[in-house]
Amino acid sequence: MEASFVSAVVLLLIVCDPVGNIPIFVSALQDVPRERRLAIILRECLIAFGVLVAFVFVGGPFLRLLGLSELSLQIGGAVVLMLVALRMVFPTPEGVFGQTPGGEPFIVPLAVPALAGPSALATVLLLVARDPARIPQWVAAIGVVMAISALVLAFSERIMRLLGERVTLAFERLLGLVLAAIAVELMLRGIKTFIASL
Repeated sequence: MEASFVSAVVLLLIVCDPVGNIPIFVSALQDVPRERRLAIILRECLIAFGVLVAFVFVGGPFLRLLGLSELSLQIGGAVVLMLVALRMVFPTPEGVFGQTPGGEPFIVPLAVPALAGPSALATVLLLVARDPARIPQWVAAIGVVMAISALVLAFSERIMRLLGERVTLAFERLLGLVLAAIAVELMLRGIKTFIASL
């Protein structure tokens, strides 16, 4: 099944997981003045967008420099996605990406790794490796995902109060299950391609 613009947006949304990141953002911004929070959220989403777009353009040459194939990227990306999915389904007190430092956050942990983490970077590289002719679509997909993430995170405190911690956790586990299925599909496709090439 070829990746389309819509499926790329959906996959990146699941991987970037703005809803699952709500507790991380609320916790990281709790000591920041309320009037600064929206600006920080927008800044972090823009930084994450920049990091992911940079990987769209330098990811391919970087892989070639390391001598890595599209197949190894697909299987490796699937493993990373599976690890993230497992942490979403079986959450720890530290969250999906570990502990967050105090003070006003800058780049870490909100832009990277909460939004533009290893799984998001691997997904972007995978999309570009599978269809490099559609780079404008992948950049647009990243833009849509970051815009949705900014919108969700701008209302993170209200969403958290409205849904409650239990519903937010349940939704994150559901997304983790979907992400695990996507990871298995990518892994099986990679293994099938590898066996066919023997």
